[in-house]
Amino acid sequence: MPLRHITLRQLKVFEAVARHLSFSRAAEELHLTQPAVSMQVKGLEAQAGLPLFEQVGKKIHLTEAGAEVARFALEVHSGLKDCEDTLAAIRGVTGGRLHLAVVSTAKYFAPRLLAEFSRRHPGVTVKLSVTNREQVIGELQANQVDLAIMGRPPRGLDVDAIAFARHPHGIIAAPDHPLARRRGLELSRLAGENFLIREPGSGTRMSMERVFAERRVKLASSMELASNETIKQAVMAGMGLAFLSLHTVGLELAAGKLVRLDVRGTPVTREWHVVSRQGKRLSPLAEAFRTFLAAEGAALIEETTGVHLAKGSAKPRKSLKKTGNPAQNPL
Repeated sequence: MPLRHITLRQLKVFEAVARHLSFSRAAEELHLTQPAVSMQVKGLEAQAGLPLFEQVGKKIHLTEAGAEVARFALEVHSGLKDCEDTLAAIRGVTGGRLHLAVVSTAKYFAPRLLAEFSRRHPGVTVKLSVTNREQVIGELQANQVDLAIMGRPPRGLDVDAIAFARHPHGIIAAPDHPLARRRGLELSRLAGENFLIREPGSGTRMSMERVFAERRVKLASSMELASNETIKQAVMAGMGLAFLSLHTVGLELAAGKLVRLDVRGTPVTREWHVVSRQGKRLSPLAEAFRTFLAAEGAALIEETTGVHLAKGSAKPRKSLKKTGNPAQNPL
């Protein structure tokens, strides 16, 4: 049977299985039974004339043909989304669907931003995904999202990025830590402390590593934890220090459950960016949200997190910049 008879339903089911590499997880996502998912994939394989998955042990993997069909499925999905956005622009609708991906650190303020934006744009449907930096970049690369909020824009991927808010990082400790009341600490003084750090691929982890490398400080002891929440609880329990975004600890600092150590050169101020694939045709809704962030995002983040930076700190550059060439996108 010719490939032109492939249905969108088959492609949707296949794409879910290919993304999860699991028939059962795809079935859960699509609210189908596992036999129904298997039937759709077998039908697609029959039309392709080649196996699309192979099983090694208990795991399934894409075959060479499966990887090619997966790439095609993403292109079809992206094309349909672009068509939908173009038709929405022609109709001049104010509603629509916005798919936003944010790094986990941004989950402390992203709901507030979306709530305010949705209040001004009734009828908007928002899909929000919260993952670590590497996964957000993967969603951008696969054209699965309209926009992403992250710290430093990705290297090696052509994107348009707008810096819309300052993003301070500091070193936090329990209030009864021996260094909590010390002033003017050098970063090297903390080298012997146990640090609680995020997993590889986290933007917070990358920021910390850059800061310590720039000052040639090597940690003697560290413990890797998978979330900011776990790290905060561990710091409060006296298990060590942490280098975190201050936007994640605003409430705890205000309540006195955590303190920011007075370390020279901190807080380290980076920037929050709203990012999209370079050349992507943004819907009117996505454009409106990007404009909203550039104009009001910084103030809403400060209000939501309770973190107010001192006057005179470097302000974000609310200008469009294109990244992708590592030589033009230094750390």
